[in-house]
Amino acid sequence: MTVRQKCEQSSPTRENGGGFDEISLERLGRERPPSFSGAWPEVAFCFSIIMSQILAEYYISGSNVLLPTLIEELDFPAASAIWPSTSLSLAVTSTLLIFGRLTDMFGGYAIYIAGAGWLTISSILCGVSQSWLMLVIFRALQGLGLAAFLPSGVMILGKTYRPGPRKNFVFSLYGACAALGFFIGIFFSGLCSQYLTWRWYFFIGAILSAITTLSSILYIPRDLKETRGNGATMDWAGCALSVAGSVLFVFAIAHSSYAPEQWRTPYIPVCFVLGVVFLGAFTYVEGWVVKNPLLPGDIFAVKYMKPLAIALLFLYGSLGVFLLYAVLYMSEYMGATPFQMVAWTVPMAVGGLILSCIGGLIFHLISGTILLMISCLGYLGSGLFFAVVPLGGNYWAFVFPAMICGTIGIDISFNLANIFITTNIAKAKQGIAGALINCTLHMGIAVMLGFADIVHTETGYLGARDSYKAVFWFEVGLAACGLVLVALFVRIKEAKSELTIEEREALAAEARGEDTVQDGV
Repeated sequence: MTVRQKCEQSSPTRENGGGFDEISLERLGRERPPSFSGAWPEVAFCFSIIMSQILAEYYISGSNVLLPTLIEELDFPAASAIWPSTSLSLAVTSTLLIFGRLTDMFGGYAIYIAGAGWLTISSILCGVSQSWLMLVIFRALQGLGLAAFLPSGVMILGKTYRPGPRKNFVFSLYGACAALGFFIGIFFSGLCSQYLTWRWYFFIGAILSAITTLSSILYIPRDLKETRGNGATMDWAGCALSVAGSVLFVFAIAHSSYAPEQWRTPYIPVCFVLGVVFLGAFTYVEGWVVKNPLLPGDIFAVKYMKPLAIALLFLYGSLGVFLLYAVLYMSEYMGATPFQMVAWTVPMAVGGLILSCIGGLIFHLISGTILLMISCLGYLGSGLFFAVVPLGGNYWAFVFPAMICGTIGIDISFNLANIFITTNIAKAKQGIAGALINCTLHMGIAVMLGFADIVHTETGYLGARDSYKAVFWFEVGLAACGLVLVALFVRIKEAKSELTIEEREALAAEARGEDTVQDGV
């Protein structure tokens, strides 16, 4: 069935014989995708995909609360205390683009299920670790599972839902689950720290991962045959350079505060310089040498993509600083027990669910630029409230509004970025689109957390509490940079129902008199 016939079926009214009126596109944007036979398969499908967000945040936030217990029971060396968290983020950041390309080669179904299954196995291995080194290694292996199913999940959603209110709502739910996963991670880590053992934190994660794997096998549409027709191939040079560059670069920044002589420790500047060299070589190879670049340049040819990606690096970096240092500050200076922190972070989970419902209803009505600026103000507020909280500060006056601001920041920006990027990139490159979104998120968190550690260390002479304050002011600065970039250089329209890239190309072919058939459009 051609694009024109599909739209005519949806609405008999058509403008000027050239395009289609907003009513017909709006109806298409609200319809259930044809791959679902009813409401239940669609609900089960959405559950399977949004669990990737919940599990990703579960393993990031919960490990922060669990860290003191891990250090004590596994006898972590002081210089290695950051690695239960950093090893996972480093593995995710360095391999996201590779798994994004694998997704474009073999389809979202296969890579997503492989990632969820591997996360189940690696979570069990974390739970049975007998030493700190074993745990760090298995945490890195967990990162490979997350790196596999994060871009494939975005690809599957982007290919399944056409632009419109239904896609906005589903992506809003997907983004809201970042805050929900953050809360679930803290809840179970607090529960395990206080009443069980730290091992059960990983075993519970393995159970959730196994449920996700089973649900995904049953309800995610298979797309191998369709995807193999795209002709995507692996860029091995890009793989080697991107992994080496990102690992060395992030390692140098993240570990510099814990090295024996910090930046004067010889291996820190060596790793940093080598990381920059490899990343520079990666940029050159991708742009001018290989024919099948791991990160195609036409992705950044999309209008406003470059300033948006840079702004998101700052914004997501501020999120990473907030998630870690807010937990540390509440524990060390506000006397919060693990279960108190669970209660104190409830506003992020509840606020995320509310925002997801509201976002799905208004994203097609309000300018994306305005919504992004509101998101930036949320990021800024989350750091500002902690930066000015006095000693013995009141929860309702400072922590509660900071949590509300945090969920406004992440839910709006993550959802809009997902909708904007997946709508403006062809289906054949949706895996790379998903990798770009999540690579921006995790690279921003990993790098900016490294700089936050440097700020914390270098301001130690002010006293422990004031050095935390300096970190929160650093977070405010990151959010302010993102706000300036969005206000000056990013213009995103309302996320209305519209033709996909493939449909616009098919219409152009029809206008030229070519016989173009769009199956399943």
